[in-house]
Amino acid sequence: MKVPYEVRKYCPHCNAPTTQKVKVASKGKASSFSFGNRKHARKLRGFGGKRAGQKEVKKQGKKQKLILTCTVCSKKQEWVCHKRTKKKTEVVKG
Repeated sequence: MKVPYEVRKYCPHCNAPTTQKVKVASKGKASSFSFGNRKHARKLRGFGGKRAGQKEVKKQGKKQKLILTCTVCSKKQEWVCHKRTKKKTEVVKG
């Protein structure tokens, strides 16, 4: 799904509609020692085949989260695109 590089949306900090730069939100680096990752590693250890980590159902698509940065006050806010997208969201100029 293609999203414009700049959109005109309401900024709650300026209390007015302003032009805002759009960026796709991305996940940060996963912590290898978090509780969920340690639990998953314990399940996979030993004999008995692969018990965890297999997907049964393929997702239909995801609602992409975009980060809007106000050009006036440079505050950031989240904007969830309410279309389910199968393609990767990309920001395009124009």
